[in-house]
Amino acid sequence: MATKVRYGKTGWRATAWGELLSEYLGTLVLLAFGTGSVAVAVVGLTMSGRTIVIFQGAGGWMLIGWGWAIAVVMGVYVAGGISGAHLNPAVTFAQAIKGNLPWKRVVPYWIAQVLGAFSGALIVYADYYKAIDQYNLVHHVVSRGSSGGLTTFSIFATFSASHFHGSWVGPLLDQVIATAFLILFILAINDAKNMAPISNLGPFIVGLAVLAIGLSFGTGSGYAINPARDFGPRLMTWLFGWGKNAFPGPGQGGYWWIPILGPLVGAAIAVGIYKVFIEMTLDYRAKHATELEGTSDAGNEIVEGMVSSD
Repeated sequence: MATKVRYGKTGWRATAWGELLSEYLGTLVLLAFGTGSVAVAVVGLTMSGRTIVIFQGAGGWMLIGWGWAIAVVMGVYVAGGISGAHLNPAVTFAQAIKGNLPWKRVVPYWIAQVLGAFSGALIVYADYYKAIDQYNLVHHVVSRGSSGGLTTFSIFATFSASHFHGSWVGPLLDQVIATAFLILFILAINDAKNMAPISNLGPFIVGLAVLAIGLSFGTGSGYAINPARDFGPRLMTWLFGWGKNAFPGPGQGGYWWIPILGPLVGAAIAVGIYKVFIEMTLDYRAKHATELEGTSDAGNEIVEGMVSSD
């Protein structure tokens, strides 16, 4: 998301390996603070005795929305100076489509991001597993893999809203739309020819973009908008007993693939939309700036001549 700086090759850290470490750590930070905010809302506050009811009114959703927004900001600040802080396979895919990243680096970036997401979720699990177990005990949840286990599963990964009635069509469309907006915003925020933020405010503005998506498009399927953000923690929950809630996930044919495919499709669509509606116009105006200024000056001279003749 930030501008990438390349140095002369003096060791492995000057190669793609340094970028992969950056993506790993940045995504770890993103997931640690993102899923951490959900853990606070679901089990942290209630099981600590600090409140009684989870998601009381819209307060819980606001906590989660701001938690993910700030998590994005911190993750981008951590990794931005090395890899550009994609932290999201959909962002990496979009950058490759635009030609800003070699295709040979796409899969390694994805692997680093998934591993970072897994690690970040694991940190949250290590900190909150007693609260999770206490929640399940108090609410008579038979096992993490039962239908009741979806509540604590939601700390880490996503599933569709009940109004979709198990269909995959609505959640897939939801992920395509939400991710397309995310990539559209990122492209605009980082486009120096557009109204790019000054100095290093870009990560903060990207965080606000994630907040906007969460508040406007978040409830349909938990606004994963990031394949690594969902798949890494989903894998972690599967290993720690959430069973079928993780894989294949609820819904017809399983849900696990929707937060992977949907964001990638949305990213590709956003790149095309931004190019046609914004980037081509910005490029044209930059290329023909002198001609446009000359046309403007000529028009002003005509107007001035008409005024003086009057």
